Amino acid sequence: MPRSEAHLSIRIDLTTGRFGPGKAALLRAIGETGSISAAARTLGMSYARAWHLTEDMNAVFRERLVDTFAGGNRRGGASLTPTGEKVLEIYESIRTEAEQAVAKELAAIDAIRG
Repeated sequence: MPRSEAHLSIRIDLTTGRFGPGKAALLRAIGETGSISAAARTLGMSYARAWHLTEDMNAVFRERLVDTFAGGNRRGGASLTPTGEKVLEIYESIRTEAEQAVAKELAAIDAIRG
């Protein structure tokens, strides 16, 4: 089913914080680039903002979502932990299932909107 212009934005509220599309995009970009700074550039956000969001995600969950390493010839980097990969996988599944469940309604909203 084609995706309508209207779409859902899924945010999960936890007792310790929130996880939503911005943090999911950051996790995805860190996984793809191997770097918080490269992920920030990819997403058009400051390194400070990306670092803050990464630290926030690591504090919200019992296990870290992102591991960082410093120094050496590679000048450091970051990678998703198995927990980070699992959280991203679960979030994407929730988002996909929710969008599929309301696809007709989103299309109706688009039709009314014009």
